[in-house]
Amino acid sequence: MQAIKPVKKPTKQRKMLFQAPDHIRHKHFAAPLSPELRASRGVRAIPVRSGDAVRIMRGDHKGFEGKVTRIDRKKYRIYVEGLTREKVDGTTILVPIHPSKVMITNLNLEDKWRKQVLERKRKALAIIEEVAEKPPSEEVAEIKEAVEEKVPKKKPKRRKVKVVRKPAEKKVEEKPKKPKKRKKAKRTTKKKTEETKKEEKPKTKKTRAKRKTTKKTKGGE
Repeated sequence: MQAIKPVKKPTKQRKMLFQAPDHIRHKHFAAPLSPELRASRGVRAIPVRSGDAVRIMRGDHKGFEGKVTRIDRKKYRIYVEGLTREKVDGTTILVPIHPSKVMITNLNLEDKWRKQVLERKRKALAIIEEVAEKPPSEEVAEIKEAVEEKVPKKKPKRRKVKVVRKPAEKKVEEKPKKPKKRKKAKRTTKKKTEETKKEEKPKTKKTRAKRKTTKKTKGGE
């Protein structure tokens, strides 16, 4: 059976609710049992069936008790005997109630399969209560013992490796070397600049040749 993934989007939640198959719709009809039934049967909730006696716990008809006459799985509603209203034309109809608004006060146990479901649920709740009462240290110890019994541990064999030892060499003591002193560079920058100035020849300025100008005469002569 494929597990149903939890959905967060409201649109998808509504789609899953209204397009659910019949075996999942049956689970949506679950209603809590009364305190007396819960104490005697050891079950917290069970889906409502026709023939069960219920008490309405919320809404306009709060406190009304009656027998379930019909169940509508398509619209997720149940109909209680005696809970009616008048229409405008004068006819009376049964009022639909959602199963989450009722509490079961008496169970219809004509079906043998329903008795088996109640017994199975009672045993499951008893096991959960026993586990909750036990301290966590005992649970962990039991789980470890069960795991050790199921899976025996086998250690892999290690191969022996022969180790060849080299002869110890004599260490020669080395004398610590003294750090070399750096020689100070002579200040010969000024002398070099003076010599370079003497070697350089003075630059000669180039003179531009004067253009010959002709005197213009009248009439272009």
